[in-house]
Amino acid sequence: MNAAAPLLKTPLHALHLELGARMVPFAGYDMPVQYPHGLMAEHLHTRAAAGLFDVSHMGQLRLEGPDAAAALESLLPQDVIGLGLHRQRYGLLLDEAGGILDDLMFVNRGEDLFLIVNGACKAADIAWIVQHIGTRCRITPMPEQALLALQGPKAAEALARLLPGVGQLVFMTGSPFTWQGHALYITRSGYTGEDGFEISLPGEAAEAFARALLAQPEVGPIGLGARNSLRLEAGLCLYGNDIDTTTTPAQAALNWAIQKVRRHGGARAGGFPGAARVLDELDDPASLPRKRVALVGLERVPVREHTELQDTAGQHIGTVTSGLLSPCLNQPIALAYVDLAHAEAGTTVQAIVRGKKVPMQVAAAPFVPHRYHRG
Repeated sequence: MNAAAPLLKTPLHALHLELGARMVPFAGYDMPVQYPHGLMAEHLHTRAAAGLFDVSHMGQLRLEGPDAAAALESLLPQDVIGLGLHRQRYGLLLDEAGGILDDLMFVNRGEDLFLIVNGACKAADIAWIVQHIGTRCRITPMPEQALLALQGPKAAEALARLLPGVGQLVFMTGSPFTWQGHALYITRSGYTGEDGFEISLPGEAAEAFARALLAQPEVGPIGLGARNSLRLEAGLCLYGNDIDTTTTPAQAALNWAIQKVRRHGGARAGGFPGAARVLDELDDPASLPRKRVALVGLERVPVREHTELQDTAGQHIGTVTSGLLSPCLNQPIALAYVDLAHAEAGTTVQAIVRGKKVPMQVAAAPFVPHRYHRG
């Protein structure tokens, strides 16, 4: 019997241990779930000041060549060709049935398209991309690159001390920077709902750069636990929980992520995997078998993923995909899929927690307002 593959380590692994992190396996890596102050303190610190996250387990790759944008657009329902220089966009990698293989971010850097994909999906994503468009552009994985996220209302202030000029970026734009002779690429983006930045840099520079950030009075280290609670308060999907190959963009309430030019009637409509189903569902929302919704608890009982949802008559209507007690709101929040008849805001549903019915209400997302810096 083969032993399990040893866990991979990010370039910040020794620093996490030095900082007293509790480490857990995640996407094949040994990753920090929390530091000694604990999840709640880390979450609130990020909302109030600035949190530093190691997200080096995620996949980074670049696509090069004159046909790269058109090639990538053949795999995504997003507008790639029309993306401006140093602009970033959220994308969905779809299979032939319109199911979501992964969600990702991509940036037009001029000389290439720079992609960031989820850590647990990166090997499969790269294989899928190479299989489908490998003859149309050069595809280069970037395992030598680390990735850090600095998030929170004081992130720009802290980062500008190391990189003057970074404050000129606005949400979903990027730019190259140099720090101590190392080439960095920084986007003003993140997955917490706060203002913040994602920083791609050489692995050998990551620890020194992280230490320089942690030396700023606003910045504290943040683990995977708070990363999850922050993104859930922001109403953002986690791949593998809230979206996967069984969910389509319309079912996942990600209609906003598909630009008009790629929809029926648009100049470059369709032409991506699963396009017929995806576009039909966008055109006819009433045809959806289920839909992702946000839920708030009416009692202070946490409701976790995989919890069954019933209507007031006791009939099964759906399942929770992410859920916890919101640190900022001090009430249970969740994302869930429910049948269309129960997806309307204000609808009361029952979560079945250890055999007991816990009332929840369909609400508007995000649970905590986004504070992106749009200029």
